[in-house]
Amino acid sequence: MEVDVADPRLAKEIASMPKDNLGQANGRLPSMDSEQPAQEGKVVLKKKVTLLRGISIIIGTIIGAGIFISPKGILKNTGSVGMSLTVWTVCGILSLFGALCYAELGTCIKKSGGHYTYILEAFGPLPAFVRVWVELLIIRPAATAVISLAFGRYILEPFFMQCEIPELAIKLITAVGITLVMVLNSTSVSWSARIQIFLTFCKLVAILIIIVPGVIQLIRGETQHFKNAFAGNDASVMGLPLAFYSGMYAYSGWFYLNFVTEEVENPEKNIPLAICISMIIVTVGYVLTNVAYFTTISAGELLLSKAVAVTFAERLMGNFSLAVPVFVALSCFGSMNGGIFAVSRMFFVASREGHLPEILSMIHVRKHTPLPAVIVLHPLTMIMLFTGDLYSLLNFLSFARWLFIGLVVAGLIYLRYKRPDMPRPFKVPLFIPALFSFTCLFMVALSLYSDPVNTGIGFAITLTGVPAYYLFIVWDKKPKWFRNLLGKPWWTPLLHAASRNFSGLPVS
Repeated sequence: MEVDVADPRLAKEIASMPKDNLGQANGRLPSMDSEQPAQEGKVVLKKKVTLLRGISIIIGTIIGAGIFISPKGILKNTGSVGMSLTVWTVCGILSLFGALCYAELGTCIKKSGGHYTYILEAFGPLPAFVRVWVELLIIRPAATAVISLAFGRYILEPFFMQCEIPELAIKLITAVGITLVMVLNSTSVSWSARIQIFLTFCKLVAILIIIVPGVIQLIRGETQHFKNAFAGNDASVMGLPLAFYSGMYAYSGWFYLNFVTEEVENPEKNIPLAICISMIIVTVGYVLTNVAYFTTISAGELLLSKAVAVTFAERLMGNFSLAVPVFVALSCFGSMNGGIFAVSRMFFVASREGHLPEILSMIHVRKHTPLPAVIVLHPLTMIMLFTGDLYSLLNFLSFARWLFIGLVVAGLIYLRYKRPDMPRPFKVPLFIPALFSFTCLFMVALSLYSDPVNTGIGFAITLTGVPAYYLFIVWDKKPKWFRNLLGKPWWTPLLHAASRNFSGLPVS
């Protein structure tokens, strides 16, 4: 076994190890079928995700920009207050169904990687590669850009109360926030998890700051905006799938705990419990938040507002409203942090399976973080950040995301028949995955009709994963220079220069 080690002290340590220990020394996580535990002191991603941290990952990632941006998108595409609240409720129920399906998958397939791992287990390497390909090129950079733009807007809101916030200022502050998240996730798993718990608390406080005054308004009889709630423009076939996309985007994040399954303590118990607790809290909170908005803001005013939560707070709280954008910005920062924390594990696992360059499966020798898998997202996110607008990015990424989530849940049904003897500590009724996968695929099909440009671009880029699979994975007669390029990308020396403690130990 040939090992490229950047740190001479580490090289000496490995040279003195028994050969049997090299599988753990190179940062390899034990497989789900392995009975050999990770040895203490070796370079591995350790089990540091408790039930509380699992709940904070889910809630902290779901409650981000969506509840403060998507009300506008949902109302615009549904045409009435009543229909918009119906969409919020239905999206919450559908998200709960999807979360229950992922709870079953997470307890019977005890590997990290989320969507990628489940597609690999059910349908094989080609669709799994296409999934991680589109995640790397579109979904994660675009999702981070959408959330971070909301972070930039809300953190600057108190300084521009009387005038328009310059777009360049928003993007520059956003770039700083993205960089901070990347540094945090490259530095420490424990600190990333602790900060996520704190930010989750801030998110719930932000939600309560909106809900409590809204309930008080209802008690006072402020219900004028709910009269003839379904009157207005009728929801069209063109707008309804986009409304569901906005709603499902606001709830998205329930699947991120499955990306770090191998780092979860007692996953058979903690994954289903964390998912169920989180989804109940978020669904109730989201519906009550939207009801609170309409106690004070009319449908027309909500559509004109660029920062709905701030507009609401200004009406009811006076000077205290300055605190709301700060809480919202922290909420968005937590969503960015949770997303990067989870998705970097997908790239780590895909590299471990040979579907991405091997450097992405390397672990920092002292900090025990998947440093390259985190850093690779930074330039791609910056490109997304400085091109495109918020709602185009939202619709653009939703196509590919929900296509593959629908495929994953369809894979759960397939695995029931393909591998009926697989241990399933948690099992959902069959109608739940059937309904959820059908809904996802139906929305994807409608989106091709209602927004053909954005979804068409997403579909075309998704299809590029097929030739990429045969070029990078299947083709076994690559020239030597091409193999070297894939094995050691041009940015490898930059990573070594950035941290002399970087392990340089590929998980193969």
